[in-house]
Amino acid sequence: MRPIHELAADICTLAGRINAANHRWLVLIAEFDRRKGWSESSTQSCAHWLNWKCGIAMGAAREKVRVAHALGNLPKISAAMENGGLSYSKVREITRVANAETEDYLLMIAEHGTAQHVEKFVRAYRRCQEAEELSREQRQQQNRRVSFRYDDDGSLILDCRLPAEAGARFMKALDVAVEEVPRDVPAGTSKEVVRFSARRADALALMAESFLAHGAIEAAGAERHQIVVHVAQETLRDRKAGCCEFEDGPSMAAETARRLACDASIVMLTENEDGEPLNVGRKTRTISDPLRRALKSRDKGCRFPGCANTRYMDAHHIHHWANGGETKPSNLISLCRFHHRAVHEGGIRIERLDDGALRFVKANGVPVDSVAPGFTQPRGDWKEIPEGVLVARWRGERMDYDLAVDGLIQKARRAKDVPAGTSVNDR
Repeated sequence: MRPIHELAADICTLAGRINAANHRWLVLIAEFDRRKGWSESSTQSCAHWLNWKCGIAMGAAREKVRVAHALGNLPKISAAMENGGLSYSKVREITRVANAETEDYLLMIAEHGTAQHVEKFVRAYRRCQEAEELSREQRQQQNRRVSFRYDDDGSLILDCRLPAEAGARFMKALDVAVEEVPRDVPAGTSKEVVRFSARRADALALMAESFLAHGAIEAAGAERHQIVVHVAQETLRDRKAGCCEFEDGPSMAAETARRLACDASIVMLTENEDGEPLNVGRKTRTISDPLRRALKSRDKGCRFPGCANTRYMDAHHIHHWANGGETKPSNLISLCRFHHRAVHEGGIRIERLDDGALRFVKANGVPVDSVAPGFTQPRGDWKEIPEGVLVARWRGERMDYDLAVDGLIQKARRAKDVPAGTSVNDR
């Protein structure tokens, strides 16, 4: 059995090589993004491409792209990671705040502290930056958000942060809504069984129902949600120049009108040669509600290769209804707004194969899911990183975050006051 110290040495050596390999990988990502290699696959961004091709979650993929570009402006930090001495965890944190003037200081912190030290230090420094740059009200506006997730039992979990004024209005509305929640309970059941927090949850659902039924106070009815487009039948069918414009607005490309018509309400208007209306048909929806529910159940999101979007879907006719295509499940697929535009305006063709599978083909005839040309697996000398490069310099002493943050603030302030062409180290 191998001694423990040999196992520890091998683990640290391999960690250093992983750091160097990660650096090489990030350099390739930065180049790939600069050259927009991801656009060859009609993906929305480099992060979406990483999510698709490399199996990286979207949030983590966006961070990889951010760090990859940041390293290009921080040569010393980049060199330390390339040599295996800095982990991705440390580099990810210090690149949030590093610039040319503070790079040396942050590199010193990263080399002598643990990953947890670096994370807490950067978080504390960013709070100080926010306090200097934003007033209390501005911070409230900057940080407002509503996010949600589903629990294992299917319950919706909301996480809400509102500015004080909006929060007061929300709580007032919630209190009023609580009074409207029925208090009826089964016979013989104590009213204390229904917790006040549960009544608030019922009140929030009641607020949602009320808004869906009545809309905002200043709303003028359901028509406010509609965008009216006038397009000639020939233009829609043959993509020819002709009447194709927003109502009371500019004209649009015929293919844009075809995209909008894929999933829209249609009113047929017959005119004479002088443009006078002779007959106005009834408004009909291209996609009925039952058919939309069937598509949602079948597709469960955008069908475009590599896309993980599940919300704001359009129903797309593979063979457009204006050209005789049928509005039925076998001729329809769900696409997100981005990829629906890519299919129409971007010239991507969708083919249904004999086994029912879909093939997306670009205008140049290359399938979308092919590897972007000119890019191969990364090759480098990261395996040659010697032993002992990744050395933990922390010896258990307590880190003084206040002193460390104050030092970085002073360094950043001095950098702002340095005249152009003067080195910070000269002061």
